[in-house]
Parts: sequence; C-alpha cells; structure tokens
Amino acid sequence: MKADASSGQHSLQPGSESKEEPFEAAIFVIDKPAGPTSFKMVSAVKRALGLKKVGHAGTLDPFATGLLIVCAGRPATRLISKMMDGQKEYLATLCLGIETDTFDPEGAIVQRSPVGDLGADEIEKCLSTFRGAQFQVPPIYSALKHQGKPLYHYARQGISIVKEPRPVFIETLERTDNCQDLTGENVQLSLRIVCSKGTYIRSLAFDIGRSLGCGAHLIELRRIRSGCFTLGNCVPGVELLLPDARQRLLAKALSVDDLLNLL
Repeated sequence: MKADASSGQHSLQPGSESKEEPFEAAIFVIDKPAGPTSFKMVSAVKRALGLKKVGHAGTLDPFATGLLIVCAGRPATRLISKMMDGQKEYLATLCLGIETDTFDPEGAIVQRSPVGDLGADEIEKCLSTFRGAQFQVPPIYSALKHQGKPLYHYARQGISIVKEPRPVFIETLERTDNCQDLTGENVQLSLRIVCSKGTYIRSLAFDIGRSLGCGAHLIELRRIRSGCFTLGNCVPGVELLLPDARQRLLAKALSVDDLLNLL
C-alpha cells in the first residue's frame, strides 16, 4: 500500500509481545484511524495476541478510517475469502474541482478546474448514472497484481498499467449533505455508498468529478459496514497501542463458530 500519512495522525509503534497463554483463533472488528496502513493494524494485533497467522478481510487506504475485519489464527484466516464477498457501505467526501494522480489526498494534484454552479438536480442526475450494474476501471494506484507485483509498484515508477474494466454494482449512492446547489471554491460533496466487493470508491469519486465537468478526488472515506459486520462492537484502533490491548481485543472477539453461523 501507499506510505503512511504524515504527522498529525495516529502512528502505531512496536510494543512488547504478549506473554499470555497461546491464543487459537477469533475475528475482530477494528475501527481503523486515519494514518496507519491496514498492514500496521494487523501487525498490532499480532503483537497483542502473540500470533503470526493474522490477516484482514479487505484493505483500507492509510487516509481512510472505519471497519477493518482482522482474523487471527488459521481457523479464522481460512474464512477471509468468504467474509470479503458481502456488500460494503461507506461514507465518502469528495473535493470538487481538483484531481490527483491517486484519486485521493495522498497523491499529487494534476488538474484544477472551476466548479461553476452545480444545481442539486444536476448533481442528482449525475449520481443516478452511477447506480446499478456497471463496469469500473481499477485505479493505477491499487494493490491489484500485474505480473506478480501490485499496480502501485509500477505507478510509482511512472509506468501506468491499465487493467480491464471490472463489473461492480452500486446499490445506493446518495448525498448526505443538505442536498443544495454547490458553487464556489473548496466545494465538497458528501455521499453514502452501498456497493459490491471490488468497488473502488476513489475511482467512483474520479468518475463523478469527470461527469460533473469539474473533476474531483476523494478526501475522506469511512467504511461503516462490510457484509454482516458493522462498527457496533468494534475495537478502536488506537487501543491496540495500550498495554492491555490483548484484553481489549478478547473482550470483543467473535469466535469462528459464531462467524460460521453469521455467514
């Protein structure tokens, strides 16, 4: 994934490994803060539990926050692919008038355009074209593999690898702001999105900006649901830094049997 966001955001530092009794398996819902990568969150869970076999069911970019499903122990990690099949729900904020090469705040600005006057009806007409079944081109800054290496490996070297469009389904795409007209500078558009797995919200933001004629990039993203998982019984990511992180995790652990009953 891309490098961690700069100072001012949470940063996970290594801590001492747990000396508790061996832990077998469980599933945890982590509320990832902005800053650390998904890999760092997994590493923090590894340290807290004293396990090597830990993985996550769906990456969040460093700037993004919200629901990250972490599976600890082989009986749990074997179920990751099943957990990734469900719908995802996000709260997203777009900055209109500015495009970046990564489609998000971590990239370099490549174009600025006047937003002009966007009426609420015009915005709704634009959003309606992105609902339902469609094909989406994955961003060149993504973890999709090409010849064994992620696309961002090539993009960072100035090599653009464009993948074939992939089918996605966007069930819900609606404004969460006051749904009024938009005009001026530093204009933001806030959305709630319910979509199929494999949907790139960064690409959706870019495409919406192009459709509106002013360009856009994603500046905030929060995942609030993934399949049957919500943030209702999550472990705040910052708590993984605390000395009692193991106890905090186990207090909200979901067993493999409980998970199988949900899937």
